[in-house]
Amino acid sequence: MRILKANWYPPENPELLELFGSKAEFDIDPIPADPAYRLTRTRSAAADAVINCSATHLLPADLDDFEKVKIVVREGVGYDNLDLEAWGARGVPVCNVPDYGTTEVADHALALMLALTRGTDTYDRLLNSDPANGWSFSRAPLVRRLRGATFGIVGLGRIGLAAARRAAAFDMRVVFYDPHLSNGVELSTGYERVHSLHELMTISDVLSLHAPRSAETTGMINAAALAVAKPGLILVNTARGPIVDIDALYDAMRDGRVAGAGLDVLPQEPADRSQKLIAAWAANEPWIQGRLVLSPHAAFYSPAAMKDMQRKAVECILTYLNEGRLTNCVNREFLVTPAKVRKAS
Repeated sequence: MRILKANWYPPENPELLELFGSKAEFDIDPIPADPAYRLTRTRSAAADAVINCSATHLLPADLDDFEKVKIVVREGVGYDNLDLEAWGARGVPVCNVPDYGTTEVADHALALMLALTRGTDTYDRLLNSDPANGWSFSRAPLVRRLRGATFGIVGLGRIGLAAARRAAAFDMRVVFYDPHLSNGVELSTGYERVHSLHELMTISDVLSLHAPRSAETTGMINAAALAVAKPGLILVNTARGPIVDIDALYDAMRDGRVAGAGLDVLPQEPADRSQKLIAAWAANEPWIQGRLVLSPHAAFYSPAAMKDMQRKAVECILTYLNEGRLTNCVNREFLVTPAKVRKAS
């Protein structure tokens, strides 16, 4: 069995070969530096399964080049860079790895909130640039009491629920909006539920995004949503960059409706300094100081999470090809002709 890992990025995980070297042969292809790079037809045609390691890069080959592929796995949570319908039309299931970094992303969301509401990022920068005058507790602009504040969540899935538990531990009021969850989830979790984004925006002191990118969610945090935000809102995004209209966020922060933002993901990555918000942050303009914290799409990361992610992606493939059992499939609605599963020899 030959597994192609496309758009691979370090660090290496030698345990992968130790765990699965006797069960599969790996063809590992790094993220290309050249946007025009394409896999050779020989390599794509030899693959029985494909893993896309990148959350943003497309597979460097046409679907027709993968003649033998029976399953595709996104090595991570998001899968908007895979054509679910096209693979489904070929009878090929597309799966993801939704549970490898749940605690890391939830931790990171709370860390971004704390960096702003406790001023840790601002204090560090002020002390570094001016040790004498920076020794002041009052120069971080967004420090506030969290106990009793409302922590709003968009998307109460695995990560959203983990973030909710952490916010509740800070004695925050937790309220969520998730139209895809069945009635009664609020009763089993003990968190409050609202049935519109509009309502959540009006009551949240902190809004944390934990929804996948889709046609429904792309641009959902736009000018209209931000216009009704509770004054002083802090926005945290560890989900997908395009969920937030970053120009609308700039305007809302500039006029003071949104107090601050902690962003691990952006519509364009790496950060595009031609965008107004990023340009203001990069220039350290006075109005934005202490109000924006960025991290480089790193919320998922820990050494343990990376190992889990890579292991679980391969396990998903082997479980399907060896046992016929499909896990974490994200394109079931498009699987018009299920692929034939052959036992590995």
